[in-house]
Amino acid sequence: MALKVIHAGLGGWGSNWEVHPIPRVKDVERVAVVEPFEEPLRAIQRLLKLPPEMCFTDFEEALATVEADAVILTVPMEVHVPAAMTALRAGKHVLVEKPFAGTVAEAREAVDLADELGLILQVSQNYRFYPAVRTAARLVAEQTFGPVSTINIDFRRYANSKPDDNRHFRYIHPLLFDMAIHHFDLIRMVTGVEPVSVFAMAADPEWSKFRDEASATVLITLSNGVVVSYRGSWISTGAETLWGGDWHIECQDGEIHWTGRNDDTIVNDRVWLRKLGRKKETPIDLDSIGLHGRAGGLQAFVDAIRSGEEPENSGRRNLGSVALMEASAKSLASGKIEPVINPWT
Repeated sequence: MALKVIHAGLGGWGSNWEVHPIPRVKDVERVAVVEPFEEPLRAIQRLLKLPPEMCFTDFEEALATVEADAVILTVPMEVHVPAAMTALRAGKHVLVEKPFAGTVAEAREAVDLADELGLILQVSQNYRFYPAVRTAARLVAEQTFGPVSTINIDFRRYANSKPDDNRHFRYIHPLLFDMAIHHFDLIRMVTGVEPVSVFAMAADPEWSKFRDEASATVLITLSNGVVVSYRGSWISTGAETLWGGDWHIECQDGEIHWTGRNDDTIVNDRVWLRKLGRKKETPIDLDSIGLHGRAGGLQAFVDAIRSGEEPENSGRRNLGSVALMEASAKSLASGKIEPVINPWT
């Protein structure tokens, strides 16, 4: 029997969920949509040919009116936790978009409530569900080239040509919170190791239209002593990377190089290996996965609800990614190395 879900937040990205990931997961039946603004609500109603009784402007009214098992939240970050807690108190499992929250303290409120109520709370860290990163994580775990010595990551996009009033320019920490959270989460996934300190420095030119940092260099020290160098930019005029970034994982006996996520497809996912002393990289076959991207995460959400087992990107397990993101923002402000607080103590 399909999982009945209420979907709240039908802005541009939320509407994209209705067109792409949700229809791909056959185990999900969307039974209602919620959007406080009439124009986007009516637009999605027309697009999906929904009856009026499935469309709500009030979230609590939808929770009280419609029979559902779970909620998908694609609302703005500032209301992720309040909306998640409202849904949890109504007895619904919750899948919430990234970033989970701006601080670990706020995120833990929802995590603790979900634990108390015995409900699944999962964060949509969709970059985990691509074959290249899955393959890279396995190679690191198997120590194909021995232990990791250092990791270099580059993310480059040019988003500075949008109209001056584009809301992306007004985001809170548009690089760290909106994009680098993906890569921070993947650092923890690929290495299996938690960060302990971070130093972040913005590198924005005067012509950047972004209010907060659009580009930064971030040095992350992991608990095993490995240092990760991350360079990310929304205003790079260099060669564009895929959304997953360009990763060089240097190990004792060679290098693992990978990239992935070309928009919402897997067609350009790649992993290359280069043994120590060899000049050329060798491409390898990727691990097979089922559904990818957001659909893969949504399927994992369904599976976790049915099995009762904690998903790999549960709210609790995502706290380490939020902690790294929060510490990076603190470092930008202080100009100092900041500790990444262990969120589970």
